Amino acid sequence: MILHFKITGILLIILSFSHIVFPRYFKWKEELKPLSLINRQIMIIHTFFIALLVFLLGLLCLTSATELIDTSFGKKISLGIGIFWFIRLIFQFFGYSAELWKGKRFETVVHILFSLFFGYMSVIFIMAYFM
Repeated sequence: MILHFKITGILLIILSFSHIVFPRYFKWKEELKPLSLINRQIMIIHTFFIALLVFLLGLLCLTSATELIDTSFGKKISLGIGIFWFIRLIFQFFGYSAELWKGKRFETVVHILFSLFFGYMSVIFIMAYFM
């Protein structure tokens, strides 16, 4: 189980750094222009804090896997994280329209990979609670 936490930690850190390319990839300069200043800034600032939280979660998995698995408090934290990623998995299918990825090779691959990743993290963290 510790190995799974270490793998998850590395993947979460990679995911956090992937947020750096969001503004350019999603063309936020043009796409967010019609929004009010507050909505543009919320989008940018929330993306930063999501990336920061994902990074810190990855760091937690890398540095404290044993505590997350073996202590009562760690198990509760793991359960909460597992529930978070399970809900994120549900949103992968019901929060985003399928027209964003269906029939598009790259987007479909990304959709499948993220679905597997969110499912993997859900199982690992929830299992840690019950072990």
